[in-house]
Amino acid sequence: MSFRLQPSPPARPNRCQLFGPGSRPAIFEKMAASAADVINLDLEDSVAPSDKDSARANIIQAIGDIDWGTKTLSVRINGLDTPYWYRDVVGLLEQASDRLDQIMIPKVGNAGDIYAVDALVTAIEAAKGRTKPITFEVIIESAAGIAHVEEIAAASPRMAAMSLGAADFAASMGMATTGIGGTQEDYYMIRDGQKHWSDPWHWAQAAIVAACRTHGVLPVDGPFGDFSDDDGFVAQAKRSATLGMVGKWAIHPKQVALANEVFTPSEAAVAEAREILAAMEEAKAKGEGATVYKGRLVDIASIKQAEVIVKQSEMIAGH
Repeated sequence: MSFRLQPSPPARPNRCQLFGPGSRPAIFEKMAASAADVINLDLEDSVAPSDKDSARANIIQAIGDIDWGTKTLSVRINGLDTPYWYRDVVGLLEQASDRLDQIMIPKVGNAGDIYAVDALVTAIEAAKGRTKPITFEVIIESAAGIAHVEEIAAASPRMAAMSLGAADFAASMGMATTGIGGTQEDYYMIRDGQKHWSDPWHWAQAAIVAACRTHGVLPVDGPFGDFSDDDGFVAQAKRSATLGMVGKWAIHPKQVALANEVFTPSEAAVAEAREILAAMEEAKAKGEGATVYKGRLVDIASIKQAEVIVKQSEMIAGH
């Protein structure tokens, strides 16, 4: 173990992030009433250029008017390569209520992008006397973003979450696919004459998880584009959870329940984790550093694995 310990990520449920365009205020109440842990009101890709100003006004109004409960409330601003992003930040921080928790920054390519938004946010918070600091979540959507993923994760104390944006990422990387997440038809191997499909997003997700865990940031799986394919969504989510991601986006309301189920530890998993902790406590009382549980070796590392599951379950239950 390094002398410098990994910081803990924010202790909040982040199983599902439900997205909705700022140009459709009629759906905001339904989003607030959903079972999603995080609400992402969008000013970027889902909003046409002609609707940017009205969408921003809709969101600013809704932040204070709607009861968002205990959900994390986030707004995705426009990219730093557009003429809209600074007005998004200024409008939100100068006009919206303190109920706003977070800003999502899309298409981040390096730590300098975070610095730019951080400087503007910090200045406005000071000028307006805002006492609740805004946190950041970012989307890795480019070759530059994944190449600089660790410096991005470490770029600001405001950093709270990071996602993989599969569609723009695929385009930036020159990947031969139009799929958004999930297994890709032509990404396969042949063994004994049979096709075996692997996950083309695995390496990027693993890089994001490693950077996030190193710097105390929540790693989140991004969108799954085919919302008619529940099985594909669940399979992608389960792979992400196994890698260490804490949640997934929902671009359709029906994906909320699917994400929540995958990223909520099952009763069986929690029970087994507690049994492992109890078995290790018994072993330690005997002066032993390891023991056997259900025919397999468990040791000090097993305690850490089990504690992750138990703590996640307790945090969700207590929220």
